Amino acid sequence: MTIFKTFLKVLNKCKAPILLYTVILIFFTSFNMKTNENTMSFSPSKPKIIIVNKDEFVGVTKDLITYLSTHCEVVEIENIEEKRNDALFYRSVNFIVEIPQNFHKDLLSKKNPTISIKSLHDYASSLVNRMLERYLNIANSYLNLELTEEELIGKINETLTTEVKVEIKSELDTESLNKMALYFNFTNYCILAGTIYVLCLILSSFKNKSIQKRTIISSIPYKKYNRILLFSNSLFAFLFWLFYILLSLVLIGKNMFTMHGLFYILNSFVFTFCALTLSFLLGNIVTNKNALNGIINVIALGSSFLCGTFVPMEWLPNSVLFIAHVLPSYYFIKTNEILKTLEVFDFESLKPIFLNMGVLLLFALGFVIGTNILSKKKQKLA
Repeated sequence: MTIFKTFLKVLNKCKAPILLYTVILIFFTSFNMKTNENTMSFSPSKPKIIIVNKDEFVGVTKDLITYLSTHCEVVEIENIEEKRNDALFYRSVNFIVEIPQNFHKDLLSKKNPTISIKSLHDYASSLVNRMLERYLNIANSYLNLELTEEELIGKINETLTTEVKVEIKSELDTESLNKMALYFNFTNYCILAGTIYVLCLILSSFKNKSIQKRTIISSIPYKKYNRILLFSNSLFAFLFWLFYILLSLVLIGKNMFTMHGLFYILNSFVFTFCALTLSFLLGNIVTNKNALNGIINVIALGSSFLCGTFVPMEWLPNSVLFIAHVLPSYYFIKTNEILKTLEVFDFESLKPIFLNMGVLLLFALGFVIGTNILSKKKQKLA
């Protein structure tokens, strides 16, 4: 009981860092949620192109130019090659199309005429290139039917205007799930940094030489001593985790009461337990309170950057993700990313989630064993 009371007294002095990490979480989560909402809106834009027509403005040539003009913004420029190249170089346009002489006649004669192109090789120019290829492929496919030029144009336009009806059957609320994933991904940093800082600070207070000597000569075995401290740490970690769950109800709302929300909560609980055991191990290693900031930067910030807290996992290179496999944060964030695309909750779909949670528990077990071994050695040395 004496150990627990001392723990609470020291914990009372750690309110400032807890508040700091909470403010950081609220700020970054709110900012990223707002950014995510903005990126979800889409406004189509037309690529800018220059069309150089050396053929007659009739037949298939006229129809091709009309098709490109409908789907692109045609930029009028002086008919000088140097001017056109300058426009492309300075990105005033994305694509230059040069239709050769006798294009429509050569096409009808199945001579496979070549259209010269110049592009920036960006997304917009790729889109124009795809439209051009589509038109020519459709035209070539109808040439075998021995149609007149007028009939060929009609068939081409009929095919081009055919739309495929896409029916999205997924009932996932992707916007809400993205918000959940963003929030819980950011708790990776706050939970790690908060538990490491607070618990290491508390445990370092128990390493005062006079306190250590009293503990060693007391009748309390080192395992029981560790269990009492672990229980005290667990109580703090549980309240710390519970506070962030209540905060998620405020920031995310009723979607936390769904199956997705339940698994996000469960995943964060397992990760908090893992962070708790890691903090307990570090607290038995670190003797200098001034070293805590450096430890937090290395572990909490390092894990956050490597595992997808600040930069989404899909944007990280494979080499970074390969290294991240040795960190608990990877499995926590990986589960969050799986959950936001999960539609059916059955054994097969939940298998990778439970596997990741199992890995986190193995990490926690390893940290507990390491703490016991370290404590025993220190008592012998003392």
